[in-house]
Amino acid sequence: MNSFQLPDFEINPISESDGWRLCDFISANADYIKRYFPKTVAANLNPTLSNIFVLEKTAEFISGKEYIFTLKEPENRKIIGLVYLKKLRRAAKEAEIAYCISYDHHNKGFATLAVKTISEWGFNKQELRRLRIIAHKSNLSSITVAENCGYIWKKTLLKEHTPPNEDPLNMELYILENER
Repeated sequence: MNSFQLPDFEINPISESDGWRLCDFISANADYIKRYFPKTVAANLNPTLSNIFVLEKTAEFISGKEYIFTLKEPENRKIIGLVYLKKLRRAAKEAEIAYCISYDHHNKGFATLAVKTISEWGFNKQELRRLRIIAHKSNLSSITVAENCGYIWKKTLLKEHTPPNEDPLNMELYILENER
């Protein structure tokens, strides 16, 4: 099983039953996360779209194409964040980690703990050797998460990400190598 019970929340693979909860999470946090997760926000604007999204992402999880984990409060199962293990390059044994946390759980250590957990899962269960985090220099919270998880800044990626209605942004690349 790919679920993780942590003291204040749990991490679970996205599941077909997450549609409504995911729609609620996106609706409540869209303004907060849309700059860096525009496709996820656009794919979850209503419950019908969210149900389609979770079906697609559940199939991708099962096939090993991409892994999305939900962060949930244990008592009411409310989604409070997402962690993606994406852009897998199996031959190179590397992937990218992306994450978002609800605005009301921001700066409480949830994202750091989730990224550490999924990084270890990627190394141990997916046999990856290198993980990447890409963050904008103004997203200090994301950079703090990367650094707290042992990721090391490598370089600036020019015009790496284009948010909705903005010019392309340079992004900072952080790397974590599996030392085992």
